[in-house]
Amino acid sequence: MSPPAPPARGQRFALFGECLLTGLLVTLAAVPVVTLLAALAAGAAQISAHVDGESTALRAFAGRLRSAYPGSAGWSLGAAGAFALLALDAAVLRTRVPGGGLVAVVSGLTAVGLAVLLLRAGALWRPGDRWPDLLRRAAHRTVVADRSGSLLLVLALGLLALVTWQLLPLLVPMIGCVVMAAVATERRP
Repeated sequence: MSPPAPPARGQRFALFGECLLTGLLVTLAAVPVVTLLAALAAGAAQISAHVDGESTALRAFAGRLRSAYPGSAGWSLGAAGAFALLALDAAVLRTRVPGGGLVAVVSGLTAVGLAVLLLRAGALWRPGDRWPDLLRRAAHRTVVADRSGSLLLVLALGLLALVTWQLLPLLVPMIGCVVMAAVATERRP
């Protein structure tokens, strides 16, 4: 049995286009903050649907978002609050406390770890999953079961930071690429 043929050039470009659209949809859906986890889950499901040949229409994304939302609002607010607290710690302690630079580095690393956890939870989500169970599974995969996958997501987040540092408007399409990286990390053998 021969290995499957690589996807045609048009199919690869279609996946890239889907990543760009997903970045826009996830960004818009996450604006209310309480929908952060649901937006990541719907975006990951959107990329998976494209790869699996299912519908990726805007209506399908909205359905996935509605399906992922129940139970996610409190976790989304908690994650946003944790990110805000870590950013505040890094900004204030770095300039006002001796040794604050080290605290800023630890805060930054903690924020990256939290981002990896949320990306993995979004990529693992399936309709009917409960968010506490999903976050527990994602934490286990992040720290114990698949550290190499977590490192891949750290690299994707580093690329996101580098590209958006160079040109801020690329943040939106890069979010889609990072969501695709999360899906690819969970799908790899």
